[in-house]
Amino acid sequence: MSKQVTRVDTLFLHQTGDDYLVVARRDGKRVLRGKLELKETNAGPRPLRFLVTRKGEDSPRDPSQFVELARSAARIRISQQTPKDGRDELKEMLDGYQLEALTVRTCRRCAVNGRYSPITDDTAIKAEHEHICRDCAVQELEGELSFAGGLTQAAQERLEELLYETGDLTRITNLLQGELDPDLTKFDTISATTEDVELVETSTLDLHPNLKSMLTERFDTLLPVQSLAIDNGLLDGDDQLVVSATATGKTLVGELAGINRMLNDDGKMLFLVPLVALANQKHEDFKERYGHLGKVTIRVGASRINDDGNRFDPNADVIVGTYEGIDHALRTGKDLGDIGTVVIDEVHTLKEEERGHRLDGMIARLKHYCEARAKRREGYGGAQWIYLSATVGNPKWLAQNLRANLVEYEDRPVPIERHVTFADGQEKPRIENRLVRQAFDSKSSKGYRGQTIIFTNSRRRCHEIARKMDYNAAAYHAGLDYGQRKRVERQFANQDLAAVVTTAALAAGVDFPASQVIFDTLAMGIEWLSVQEFSQMLGRAGRPDYHDKGVVYLLVEPDASYHNTMEMTEDEVAFKLLKGEMEEVRTVYDQSSAVEETLANIVVAGKKAKALNSRMLGEVPTTHAVGKLLEWGFIDGLDPTPLGLAVTRQFLSPREAFAILDGIRKGSSPYEIVADLELDEEGR
Repeated sequence: MSKQVTRVDTLFLHQTGDDYLVVARRDGKRVLRGKLELKETNAGPRPLRFLVTRKGEDSPRDPSQFVELARSAARIRISQQTPKDGRDELKEMLDGYQLEALTVRTCRRCAVNGRYSPITDDTAIKAEHEHICRDCAVQELEGELSFAGGLTQAAQERLEELLYETGDLTRITNLLQGELDPDLTKFDTISATTEDVELVETSTLDLHPNLKSMLTERFDTLLPVQSLAIDNGLLDGDDQLVVSATATGKTLVGELAGINRMLNDDGKMLFLVPLVALANQKHEDFKERYGHLGKVTIRVGASRINDDGNRFDPNADVIVGTYEGIDHALRTGKDLGDIGTVVIDEVHTLKEEERGHRLDGMIARLKHYCEARAKRREGYGGAQWIYLSATVGNPKWLAQNLRANLVEYEDRPVPIERHVTFADGQEKPRIENRLVRQAFDSKSSKGYRGQTIIFTNSRRRCHEIARKMDYNAAAYHAGLDYGQRKRVERQFANQDLAAVVTTAALAAGVDFPASQVIFDTLAMGIEWLSVQEFSQMLGRAGRPDYHDKGVVYLLVEPDASYHNTMEMTEDEVAFKLLKGEMEEVRTVYDQSSAVEETLANIVVAGKKAKALNSRMLGEVPTTHAVGKLLEWGFIDGLDPTPLGLAVTRQFLSPREAFAILDGIRKGSSPYEIVADLELDEEGR
């Protein structure tokens, strides 16, 4: 810059110790940066030294040049500062030259770097003992995020929003250390909503007398979703897809239809769920509730092995089973008798990559079984189908393709607060302990203490977290036997437990009246949760008869994943789940799943397998699948070969079948073959 002083738009002066920073700007750009030192004279404070900084070097100028610069400025701004010895000498100096200046609040950190950044009450960010501008605050926050391991863009944007809302950098950075600040961790509140439904009185229901007497003893009226099901033809035998939130009474819809038809000799009830642990739970519930009305049995695999050694009884009046358990019975030609009602719980499983195609195929095969039996047996008219789900993104499409009436009830009896905070795996149990204590030490207006469900991704982690709780807590997962699970359920119901720690895989069947749900991880095994799974799990927080509200905490580890196949990180998944729309329930077939289901259909239906393929939800390339089955020796014509029978009865994919065959040919031991299968699965 030349020594000639040119006119500037703004001259900014900021105290830095015993001298003053000088910044001149023109057309929005800095044209000069320097330092000014004052001296005391008889006329008052005057310039003593004026230095201009260029490329890090201070070059002296005649002090009068500062005065010329000040007089050329369209406006002069002085940074708000503490006067020296009670005097504002800079203001006195400018007054001596009859120069007007406006005192403004500015960002000290910007000033140190030669930037003029005015701040106001609305834009100032508190940082320790000073206020800084938003740009400096964001820059410091990004430094903290980098130190914490880095967050995705969505997480950074969320923290920046909170920074602007609070104007307090320290409160925001504390969140990265796992500090709980409810005003900041709260992401949103899902409001309580109640749909206006005319409730059906139980005394008016056209039910078998034994079932009706049981029902009227328990309830005067049905719940809204149950009333809607009645209005949509439940007791007239109409198929239904019932979509309603967790704990709104969907299960009883299936029971009303199934038990009533069973008592009226219209066939037995099948109640099907995706997991063995859920089947065990429903089996015991139904035995206790309906055991005096008929025989209740369970089918979870090739055979039923339980504590008392009882085996599956296909002649029972109520059969509780897993999808695979009933499918195995179909694939092996078991006679299931006359089926009056089929209840498919958690029907959104249809969209899952591993289980979806098997459920789709099982439904087609079971419908074929019922239709074939109806043709052979006089007086048997087939089954009524009830599909249940808390979460479906495309309910109208799904109901239409299942050929079922849609019963949809959007209800949230109590509001749910959703919170997000950041912590690493070691910090999470400490935060969980604090949240569990906080909930258990409080009571709702209904007189119930707050209790917590903690969802995590492994059985080992369940026990690890439970051991670290100060208050009574218990692990609850499919690895526990029936007696152990029942003990935990009783303790929780009696409010003897402050928390249960369970796996996400058991989320669908966890029926604890909890006020709070904590996500220790957002993974189910080595897979991230879907929006449906997440929605169902958080829906466990808050029961209308127990709590005033539900509370959900997501404990998110920045930049973390739980398996090398996971493409996203936990913080990225968190905001995807919180903001995501419900996924559509559709079954997608690749070559492997198409071949597997086509083979099962051939085993069950023979030449009618093509018709079964065409009625499934997903589009199955039948011709291609049959060609592969012939090529691989799984079928001969449209008859299964012994190899094909073995493959389908063991639910093997073609990949697994060939791996086993290869191991047998090589003379590998069974342990080696199983190990190779596990390693192959891990590496996929």
